[in-house]
Amino acid sequence: MNGYVLLGIAIACEVFSTSMLKASAGFSKLMPSLAFIVGMSASFYTVSQAMNSIPLNIAYAIWSGLGTVLTALIAILIWQEPANLYTGAGIALIVSGVVLLNLKGAGH
Repeated sequence: MNGYVLLGIAIACEVFSTSMLKASAGFSKLMPSLAFIVGMSASFYTVSQAMNSIPLNIAYAIWSGLGTVLTALIAILIWQEPANLYTGAGIALIVSGVVLLNLKGAGH
């Protein structure tokens, strides 16, 4: 399977898992807690498989950066957490960093 497809699956699992972590209420609810453990395990497995064809710095930058951005957006949209100018600026800086690392990686 294509490394970037695996990376996309890893990101989706990470974002889902992080939402389940919030839903677990400090691991006090069984089903969201189990969903977190399974989802995060799947995320780590698939990102490790993606790294077979994508360099570490590129794969990790995309996985952690986009995972953070998407989790922040879900926190705002689903969990009704507050957002402000700083939130938007932080998201923009993360996306910029991921893009810059990819440009560097593409120019070996």
